[in-house]
Amino acid sequence: MIDNRILARSYFTHERLVKHQIDSYNRFVDEGLQRVINEQGVIELDIENTYVKLGKIEVGRPVMREADGTDTVLYPSIARLRNLTYAAPLHLQCQVVDEGKELEEEWVRVGMLPVMVKSKICNLSSVDPVSVGEDPLDPGGYFIVNGTERALMTLEDLAPNKILLEREERYGEPIEMAKCFSQKSGYRALIVVERNKNNILEVTFPQIPKPIHFVVMMRALGIESDQEIVEMVSGDPEIMKFMLENVEIAEVETHEEAIDFIGKRVAPGQSREYRLQRAEQVIDQYFLPHIGIEKEVRKAKAFFLARMAEAVLEFYLGYRGEDDKDHYANKRLKLAGDLMEEIFRVAFLRLIKDVKYQLERAKVRGRSMKMSTAVRADVLTDRIMHPMATGNWVGGRTGVSQLIDRHNYTSILSQLRRVISPLSRSQPHFEARDLHPTQFGRICPSETPEGPNCGLVKNFAEYAEVSVGTDEDEVKRVLLGLGIEPIKG
Repeated sequence: MIDNRILARSYFTHERLVKHQIDSYNRFVDEGLQRVINEQGVIELDIENTYVKLGKIEVGRPVMREADGTDTVLYPSIARLRNLTYAAPLHLQCQVVDEGKELEEEWVRVGMLPVMVKSKICNLSSVDPVSVGEDPLDPGGYFIVNGTERALMTLEDLAPNKILLEREERYGEPIEMAKCFSQKSGYRALIVVERNKNNILEVTFPQIPKPIHFVVMMRALGIESDQEIVEMVSGDPEIMKFMLENVEIAEVETHEEAIDFIGKRVAPGQSREYRLQRAEQVIDQYFLPHIGIEKEVRKAKAFFLARMAEAVLEFYLGYRGEDDKDHYANKRLKLAGDLMEEIFRVAFLRLIKDVKYQLERAKVRGRSMKMSTAVRADVLTDRIMHPMATGNWVGGRTGVSQLIDRHNYTSILSQLRRVISPLSRSQPHFEARDLHPTQFGRICPSETPEGPNCGLVKNFAEYAEVSVGTDEDEVKRVLLGLGIEPIKG
C-alpha cells in the first residue's frame, strides 16, 4: 500500500507551493526581457541613415539609492521598513549610428525592474534569510512596491493560435463559425471564418470593416487557381461541393484583383497604388500574425485559413461538434512572468518614443548623439511601477496586482495560488462558473468565493503544477527531424 503522507511531505516544501510564480518570473528575466528588445531591434530616427542598434539587456541585483547618490544592497525587510520598491537596475547595450557612422557602443541604465522575492535575482538567494531579518518560512513569489507587498494574480484565458468552433443564432438561423485568437508579441487579432445562410464562407479580421469572401482572401494570399483552393480545403466530396459553390460566386479571378478588392475596403477613395500597398500591409500585419508578418509566409497563412474553412464545413455537416470553451485544454494561464512581459513591452515602447525625441532634438541643436544623455530612466520605471502599484494592467484589466493578505500563513499561499477568469462578474455565465470535469487535479473544487465572484475566482488544487510551455523553435526542429516538410512560399 502506498503511503500518501510521504508524497505530501515531499511536495509541501516551501519552494513548491509558489514555484509556478517564481519559475515564470525567472523565465521572464532569462528570455522575456531579451525577447522584447529583439522584437524592436533598432530605434529608427527621422534622420537619414541615423538609428540606434539595440543589443543585450542585463538585470542587476536589487539596490537602493541613498541621499548621497550611492547605491547600496537592498533586502526585502529594508524595503518594507523604508517604504521602498524592491527593484533592480536594467542595463541595455546600444550603439548609435549617426548618418552612417557608427559611434561608440554604450551600456545604458534604462530603468528599474521590480524583483520578485525569492527569485533568481533576489538578494536573499545568496544570504541566510534570518541574517537580513527575513522569515525563513516565507514562500516568496510576490513583489514589494513602495513598501507594500503585492502579488500578481494568475489570469485564465482562451488558448491563442488555436481554432475553436462555435454556433450562433442570427435572425433565427444557425451560423457555424471557426475563431482563432492569433497572438504575436503582445498584439492579439481575432480571425473568424463563418458560413452564412447561403453556404458562402466569409472571413473577418481586424482593419477590415466588412466580412470578405473566403475565395477572395485565398486569392489575395497567392492561391489563384480554383482547383488548388478547393483541394487545399478538403478532398471530401461533400465539402468540395460547398467549395465549388464558393468558387463560382467569387468576385475576383486573380491575385492583383483580390489585393485591389481588399484595398478598396481598407482605403476607399485613395489612389490605386496606395490602396494596393495598404491592402498588402493589412494582410501581412493583421491577418494571422502568429504565423508571421513577412510576405514569404502568405502560403502558410492560406493553409491555416483552409483548415479553418474545412473545420466550419465539417461542423455544419455534423462530422465534428462544437468546441467547449470551458474545457481546460482550451485554456491558458498567464503567470507573473507573462504579465511582467506585457507591461515591460508597453513601457519599453514608451521609452523608445522618448529616446527618439531626445536624439532628434540633440541632432537639431548640434549636440553629441549619446544614448546615456538621451535615456531618461524614469520613463520606463514609471510605466512599470504604476500598474504594479494600482493593479490597472494593459488592456483595461483591473485587480491584476493585489495587496497580499497577511492574516495568516495559509492566506498568503491561497492568494499566490489563485486563478482569475476575465469574464464579467455582473453576467450569469453559468457554464463558466460550473466545476468542469477537466479541472480535476488542476483546480480546487471547493475553494471559491461566495457572491458575484463565485466560480470565476478559483484556486489551484494541492498537487497542481503549471508547465511554462516549450520554445516554438524546438518544436519545429523536432517536427523537421521527423521528416515533415515545411511549406514552400
